[in-house]
This record gives sequence, C-alpha cells and structure tokens, in this order.
Amino acid sequence: MEKKLEKKIPTSGPNLKISSFTIVLVFAFVSIISINDVYGHGVGSETFPPVSLDGKLVTVEVSSSQSDPETNDDQQISISLIDFDSKITLRDVTFLIKSERGENFLFEKEFQADNGFLVFNFVSEDTSSIVIDEKQNANFFGSLLGLDSRLIDVKGSQLSEGGLYKFDITILTADGYSKKLETPLVFNAGISIPQTTTHSFVDPNFDTQSIEVVTYYDEISNFEYDPTSKEIKYYMPFEWSEKNINQTSVVHQEIVIPNEFGDLLVSGFKMNVNGIELSEDIVNIDDFFSDERIVHFIIYQKELLKIFGNTETQNGMNFVIKPNRDDVHLSSVTDNGQFRILVFWEPENLKSGSNAEINFDVTEIFLKNKPVATEYYFSVTQDERIIYEQNGISSDVKDVHNKAEFLIPEDVSGIVHLNFENLDNNKLAKTTIPIVIDRITLSENSAMIPDWIRNNASWWSSEQIDDGTFIRGIEFLVKNEVILVSSEKQVRSESQEIPSWIKNNAGWWAEGSLDDATFLQGLEFLIENGVIRV
Repeated sequence: MEKKLEKKIPTSGPNLKISSFTIVLVFAFVSIISINDVYGHGVGSETFPPVSLDGKLVTVEVSSSQSDPETNDDQQISISLIDFDSKITLRDVTFLIKSERGENFLFEKEFQADNGFLVFNFVSEDTSSIVIDEKQNANFFGSLLGLDSRLIDVKGSQLSEGGLYKFDITILTADGYSKKLETPLVFNAGISIPQTTTHSFVDPNFDTQSIEVVTYYDEISNFEYDPTSKEIKYYMPFEWSEKNINQTSVVHQEIVIPNEFGDLLVSGFKMNVNGIELSEDIVNIDDFFSDERIVHFIIYQKELLKIFGNTETQNGMNFVIKPNRDDVHLSSVTDNGQFRILVFWEPENLKSGSNAEINFDVTEIFLKNKPVATEYYFSVTQDERIIYEQNGISSDVKDVHNKAEFLIPEDVSGIVHLNFENLDNNKLAKTTIPIVIDRITLSENSAMIPDWIRNNASWWSSEQIDDGTFIRGIEFLVKNEVILVSSEKQVRSESQEIPSWIKNNAGWWAEGSLDDATFLQGLEFLIENGVIRV
C-alpha cells in the first residue's frame, strides 16, 4: 500500500538530516539562453548569470526554505533582484510573476517590492482556488538581510507538500517605479522542494517493509516492488521537450531503504527510465546512517537527452530501479563510518542442513574502499542464538576474500544476521547484514486465483466470515500450488491469532488496491511461521 507522509523532509532547521552528498547537489549549474532570458530548473536554490541593466550587472536570486519547520510544513520561496557586484538589492522593483506547481497553474500577477525582495509563503488550505494575501512583514529572509520584505501568502490545496515550483519572472521596473524598462528582463526558474512518500508492502522473506521515495522534481505515483526481480517501479510526470530539458539542470531522486531489508543492501543499483538504461555514474549510495541507507539518483541533462533521443513518444518518466547484477555483493558501513563490508556467499540460495561459504571483504572508506588487514570478529546469529563465529585478521589483497565455512543447522530457516564487530579493536566499528536461509519464491501460477477466493477475502476482512472459512480457501491455493510451501519448512507457533495486517491486506487485495504477489507473500509468510496451519 502507498501513503504520503504527513511530515515532509525539512530543508532547514535543527532536525535536518542530510548527507554531504545531498548538500552539494542542492546547488546546480544554470545556463544562459540569451542576454535577457535565463533558465534553470530542478534545484533548491538558484543565482542566475548576470545581465546588463543601465550600465551595471544585475542578477536574480531564488531560494527556498521552510517558514517554521518546527510547527508546520509551509514552504517559503524568496525572489530578489540584486546588484551583481555590490550584492545589494535594487529598490522599487516591479515583478511580474507567473507561477506553476508541477503542471498546475497557480497565479500570474504583478508585485511591487520597495527593497527588491519578495517572499512567497505556500500554505496548504482546503480552498477551491488559489488565494493570494499580500502583507508587509519582517520574516526569516528579511531578517537575514536586515530589511522588511513583501510577504505573499499563497494558499491552496497541497501547496506545502513540496515538488517543483516554476517561476517565470519578468522585471518591469527597477530603481524607481516610474522607470519602466524598455526591454524587460526575463528569468525562468524552477525550485525543487523535496517531497517524500512511504510505500509499505509484505516481502515473502523479510516480512513488512517500507521504502521511502524522495523526489526533488515532481510527485511520484504507481509505486510497485517486485520481490522476485527486486525491482522498484514508479511514475513521475515530466514534459519531454527540448525546451524543458534545456531548462532542467538535474532530476534528483532518492530511495530510502531500511537496513533490515537485506535484499536491497546491494553494493550497486541500475536505473532505467522509459526503457533506456542510464549510466552507473548517476547512482550514489549513502550508508552513513545506522538504520537506513539512501540511494541517490542524479539524472543530468546528458542522460535526459539520451532518453529523449531514443524514444519518440514519451509520457512522463517510468522509473525501474534494480540491483546491479554485475556487482553481487551486499554492502554495509560500520557505525563509526570507517569500514565498508562487502559480502557474497555460495551457493546463491542457502538451505537448512547444507554447507555455506560466506565470503567478505573489509575495506577502508577513507582509502577509497581498499581492502585492509585488520582484526575482526564475525558471527552468524538468529535471534539470540550463535550459529557460527570466528575471528582473525582480514585480507588486504583485492582478489583474496575472507571466508567463513560452516554447516547450516537443520532447524535454522528464515532471516539470519551476519555480524561484523570490533574491527581494528574499536567497539564502534561494527555492522550487521541480514540474509535469508531457505528463500521463499513465488509460484508462476499466482494469477490463477479463483474469484470465490477474492470474495472470501473481502468478506473475511469485513468479518462476515470466520477465520476457518477463509483458511479453507488458503488450503485450496496450497493444494493447487498457487502458494508453494514445503511442509518441512513449516514451524509450530504458539500464537493462533492472525495479525491484523493480513486482514487489512485481504480487504485491499479484494478491492484491487493490492496486487496478487504481495497478498500471496503475506499468506506464505504466515504459513511458513505456523500462524496459519494448513
């Protein structure tokens, strides 16, 4: 299921959590199209190349922030006309501003600014049309500059949720309201305010997971996760025209993955848009948070032109993100940020009662991920049980991996953890990578689900039939191999209570809001763990 977060990612304030990589990318290049028309889209702050006005160079600055990130999500965007050399704002400026959010028109209106400085405060209110309320006020931006600025409240539905705000800025007067410019100065700006959505689903091996998508361009929709191929898919509006591409400095997306979701702790990802595979250079993985990893995708103009040139008719951006099959390692960074652990194993699908070979490298991040010789403690655990452990000194030879070979006990199945601790005798140099024993795979017959099963799911979710009646339908799916479950894998559970989330899933699946694969994954998990007995 998909839902929007009520609290957006802040762009300022004491609670801001952002990587150095993200900070660098907030500022991007803008290109000059002609002497009076300047463009730049898809970034969080812009200062345009200077243009000539009455013998001096002037420029427009556009910046974004939150009005008060501690109390609300209202977004503020400032626009100022300044002397390029002195950095002083010009007086008595008349701005003609046309604004859009994504593809939606907001307003087109003239504004006068005695100090050459405007602040638009975008407020979400349930109104049928855009409401503009102008007032003189000393606000955040004005206080920084030591001047009063004109604050314009722009009120409308979902305006504070972020996304791409477009501004066509025309300067009509400067240094005097009576001094109308013979040739107005025109600037086209696009300010991206980060917007995040959370997407929850049931993975057959890692249970309920949530992935966040942060977009710095426009709102995404149609999120899907395929546990078989480990692909993430979603859609985002985008205008495919040379003009729009020339105005777009960068399209920046982020995927936030929980560290307990082992299948996506891979060391490399690939992205394709509208069927065109993009360069691996657009991907950067940030593993420097203890509970999650952030995967950045930075699509520059060169990549946009590549997509545009290879597909004649396009409707927005259809993203497909998947692990890079050329790089099969799982990856994790120690809590102190010093070491990166790279892991792979043989055989690919580990089984209970069989031999396993875990291969790992200990690399030094500050030495560009070079393998290093350092003391380590390694263990494989499930819950509080130690399945295997060893210690030693890691290899510093690139092609010589560290190995841990052991027999997986017959009674070990599901998620186990590979623990790396006390690297270089530092208690903070530790990390954990979850992997799966006896991986669950979905049947190719998952589409062959009778309508009466779907009806049962609907009735069960609304408590019109009891658990026993619903489980008889599940037994039918197992007998007909729509759900593949080995009796050897099933474990006994003291709990006979079916979790509320599976009943919610049944209702969503019955109404078509949840796909077959996700619903069956939840059922398989409950059968494997003995919560549903068939």
